[in-house]
Formats: sequence, structure tokens, C-alpha cells
Amino acid sequence: MGDQCVITREITVAGGVFAPGHVGELTQIVPFEMVDQALAATGTTQARIRVLPSRVVVYLLLAGCLFTELGYRQVWHKLTAALGSLPVASPGDNALWQARARLGAAPLRWLFDLLRGPATAITAGSVRWCGLLVCAIDGTTMTIPDSPPNLAAYGKQAGSHGGSGYPLLRLVALVACGTRTLIDAVFGPVSCGELDCARRLRRSLHAGMLVLLDRNFGAAALLGQIAATEAHLLVRLKANRKLPVPRCYRDGSCLSQIGAVRVRVTECHITIATSAGRRTGAYRLATTLLDPCRYPAADLIRLYHQRWEIETAYLELKSSLLGGRVLRARSPADIAQEVYALLTCYQILRIAITDAIEATGGIDPDRGSFTIALNAARDLLTQAANIIASTVIDLVGAIGGRVLDNLLPDRRLRVSPRIVKRAISKYQARGPNINRRSYKATLEINILTAGP
Repeated sequence: MGDQCVITREITVAGGVFAPGHVGELTQIVPFEMVDQALAATGTTQARIRVLPSRVVVYLLLAGCLFTELGYRQVWHKLTAALGSLPVASPGDNALWQARARLGAAPLRWLFDLLRGPATAITAGSVRWCGLLVCAIDGTTMTIPDSPPNLAAYGKQAGSHGGSGYPLLRLVALVACGTRTLIDAVFGPVSCGELDCARRLRRSLHAGMLVLLDRNFGAAALLGQIAATEAHLLVRLKANRKLPVPRCYRDGSCLSQIGAVRVRVTECHITIATSAGRRTGAYRLATTLLDPCRYPAADLIRLYHQRWEIETAYLELKSSLLGGRVLRARSPADIAQEVYALLTCYQILRIAITDAIEATGGIDPDRGSFTIALNAARDLLTQAANIIASTVIDLVGAIGGRVLDNLLPDRRLRVSPRIVKRAISKYQARGPNINRRSYKATLEINILTAGP
């Protein structure tokens, strides 16, 4: 028989019935004291110690967002898998449902409000531009179970082929482009438009921000409300919009006005050339940064590409975390609880990545892999590892270490709009067949000197 080795390790968890309450190493970002404060602030601390205390249920909901493919009873098994001979409860599905119903959404919302923000002190690169925090606002939809309460509260989206199969909720977020952290987020039924949801994000806008917006957010009233917060904006406009042109500048931009907001407007053609051919798109951008010397038009055009970071954030949230699945909750109250848990889970993963990048310095936060961090967090939760920080301060941690060991390559140029890569029908998906591992792309920007 070959040589054998025995590996033993020490696990430190909370005592008694609180032992299953953790999310592995991520517990250091959302420690016991923070969760207890959230419960106290929202009046949801249990009146007596039960088998499932409120703190444990909060961590169960966060852990459920790391294992979205599992039911809550299986998530419980993940939380207790490494606790060995500790006397932990084995609640059934009904007990877990009752515990979640007693808790409600308020503690998860409190945690999200506490943790949301840019989560970085980096003052250069893709995080800040000319001293301004680069952010983006955009919306998406999420699929929820087709139960009568959900259908009554959220409804389905209408369409030419019968509409959506499931009810949908609309999520609109304000994201820090450099770190893809959530500065704020709101959600509601799809009957509430993106512009109405975006107005609710004004509470998180302030001076020192530069907000990037798609052309669907170019309404004069909304732009005026954003400008009133003293945050600057950079928005794409529709080509057929008529604007006054009282003055033009040497950089190709022109002074104009949208409603009560004075803006500089730049029109350009952006051409991307690859081995697969050339593609040219027309862009028309407006900004409240009125100084053409300090904020040249060509630099603003290049900066606008950062707006795509919010699309990547939604990809991580809906594909990496959710795996494209329908949410679990079958009532509007439970939907709110699950969405706030999902947003909080996403944010703490992003904080772990950002902390690791900041600790090393000189690395673009874009190169930190969300998938690597997610899988590392899952492993450490199952092992109940690093729940409580040691006396030796480790700014990187096991999750951050794995992210730094597997950095992504520098970001490539985007060469085409979003296309269907895997068609539902038997016909070929739209778009050219490009080998994205080997192509080389060059970018050319031609600013049009004619006024808008």
C-alpha cells in the first residue's frame, strides 16, 4: 500500500444554533455584527432563540445566491457540510420557508444599502476620468415564477409572439464602470419604464460623478433632473433629434441645449477594422462637460465605450450568478427578499475582487474574474473556511488570491453589436463567424465638424 497522509484543519464558526450562519470567507465582508445590526435596525431579530435564528436565515439567503441551481434545503446542506460532529439542525422545506417569511426583505435591503457604492479608492485608470467617478445607468429584466401573486404584481411583457412566457421585473442600476460595483439599484414591474426607474436613482448621484447613458435615456426632463444633482453626464442622442447650435469649438464639438441643460454635442463615425472586415457606426454624444480644452471631444468618445461595463455587470448577475434561471420566490414579498439578497451577494463578490486588486496596485480592475471569485467563494463556503478573520490582517484573502492568480487578459475592442450566438431556431445565428482569439482590431474615430 502506498503512503497516506491525513489532513486536519481547524474551523471557527459561531456557537450553538448560529453555527450554520456564514458564507465562507465572504463572511468577513458581511460579519456577524453587521447582520445583527441589520436585524436590530429593521426590528427583525428573533424574539426567542429558535432552531433557525434570524441571522442564520440572512446567511442562508445570501448562500442561496451562490448556489442558485439548488433549493434552500440543499443550500442548508452546503452550509453545514463542513461542521462535522457539531449538533446542527436539519430543517425541512416548510421550516425554511416559514423562517424566510418571518424575516422579510427589510434586513437584506438594509445590508444592500450599507454595502452599495464604488468600493474603491483608485483615482485613475478606468475608475476615474479627469477626477470624475465614471458610472453608468441602464436597465434589464429578470424572470420570476409564474404564480398568481407574481403575475398580479408584475405582469408579463407584451410582444408580437404572445409576449414573455413568465412574469418579468425591471431592474435599473447605477454601476461604477471601473469596478462594476453597484452604487444603487431599484426594481419594479415592467409597466414601470426605465426612465421612471432611473429617476429613483437620483438619490445616489452627486458632484464628482460622470454618468454614461444610452440613447433611450436622452429625455430632456430626465437629463435636467440628473444635472440638478450636480453630477455630469455623457449621453448618446438619437440621430434625428433637432438641436440648436449657437457655437462650435475647434475639437469638433458644438455648444447646444437640451431643455434647460446646456451641453456640448459631438457627432462622429467610429470604424473598427478586423481581419473579418470593417464596421462603421455613427455616434452623437452630448455632455454637460462644457470645457473643450479640459475635456476634448475625442477623449469623451473613447470614454463612452466604458458604458458597456454595465452590460457586463448584468451578464455576471443574470448569467454567472443566476445561470439564466428563473428566480425562486413565488410571491412579491419573497421576490423583493430574493432580489435584495442577489444584489447584496453580487456586491460582496465585487468588493472581494476590488480589495484584492487594490492591495496589489497597478492592475486594471477589469482583469479580475467574477467567475473565478464566485467559484472560490462557493468552495470556501462548503469548507466553512476563513469565516472569522485571523489576527494577521490579510487584505487579499483566499478569494482574492485565486483572482490574482488567474487574471484575465487586457480587454479587447468590441467589434460588433450584441448578436444571437446560439439561435433558438434551426437557422443560423445572426452575425459573422469571427475567431475572437486571433483577430486584431484597430479603432478609427472621425469627428464630424458639421453642427447637430
